[in-house]
Amino acid sequence: MIPAASFIEPARALGFELYTGVPCSYLKPFINYVIDAADLRYVAAANEGDAVAIASGAWLGGKRGVVMFQNSGLGNAVNPLTSLNAIFNIPVLLIVTLRGEPGGPPDEPQHQLMGAITTEMLELMQIPWEWFPASEVEVATSLERATRHMDTHHTPFALVMKKGAVAGHALRSRPEPRGTHYCERPPAGKAAATRREMLLALQSAIRPDDVILATTGFTGRELYACGDSDNQLYMVGSMGCVSSLALGLAIAQPHRRVIALDGDGALLMRMGAMTTIGYERPPNLIHLLLDNQCHESTGGQATVSHSIDFPAIAAACGYPRSSRTTSAEELAAFVAEGGAQLSFLHAGILPGVPDDLPRPSVTPARVCWRLRRFLGERR
Repeated sequence: MIPAASFIEPARALGFELYTGVPCSYLKPFINYVIDAADLRYVAAANEGDAVAIASGAWLGGKRGVVMFQNSGLGNAVNPLTSLNAIFNIPVLLIVTLRGEPGGPPDEPQHQLMGAITTEMLELMQIPWEWFPASEVEVATSLERATRHMDTHHTPFALVMKKGAVAGHALRSRPEPRGTHYCERPPAGKAAATRREMLLALQSAIRPDDVILATTGFTGRELYACGDSDNQLYMVGSMGCVSSLALGLAIAQPHRRVIALDGDGALLMRMGAMTTIGYERPPNLIHLLLDNQCHESTGGQATVSHSIDFPAIAAACGYPRSSRTTSAEELAAFVAEGGAQLSFLHAGILPGVPDDLPRPSVTPARVCWRLRRFLGERR
């Protein structure tokens, strides 16, 4: 058993400044220590996959992140770990608790199967792992091995934590409730603009230092078709994670505007991310939802977005500025004025894609590398 400080302080020296995840009783001392530390950041994610995306966004912006959750949430993180981190070559340090350890202390029945297969799941995802250090003398070498792997291979590394690995740490601070907002938004209008028209309007309104992160599917492909650029990332897989990725980047680089391009199907899949974003409230994040009311890239199956008031949800989650539009010109104006407070815009668009819509010729790993270079050169 080690004190929380015996791991977190050496990790801090290596650049691990952002912690995010979902609580587990095994992790309580870690979470409490980070929350109380004035120069560390803990972001309470709505789910484990969002936490992976948040830390990944922070890494894009130059900050190392630690993702913490119990093994029962490992399944929720499989999607971004295999289709975001593995494909874009984004390293994060995972601390996964071993609930339901075979032959270990008694635990609840829901942990029995996952406890037996946790390390096998990590190996199946080609994520190297080792046991969380059991003594203070093991911490330095454990962190050295983890960071060496992440810096060399640019993929995640996992530490699997058993019960009682960390000594208790009482939480001294208390979270401050942050108010919600009411938004006076125009009534929902009939979509009149295409995705292409909205994206061209967006590109015309951005500033030289802005970054655009586009959700998976036709949104990223069409943004690429409108004009490829080093400040754009075209997400593949990891559906629903683009806003969490943008949150991590916005926290890591608070001086630049980060624009998250979302889709209705993707946002519905991980809508809990809006609660985290609304609480963290980075003023440099602009969250744009392009809503065609269907899963267009998989055959046009309808979503339920036609019955949802997204701007009202954003306001209730704490977004200070939220509105809706069906006009490309209004989207451009909204983006041009943004950057002073967290913003959300619901943009209704017409379904349909050009017959010759290309796929990006640049690989995801290359997209990630050049974006990191762009961010480093324009600090």
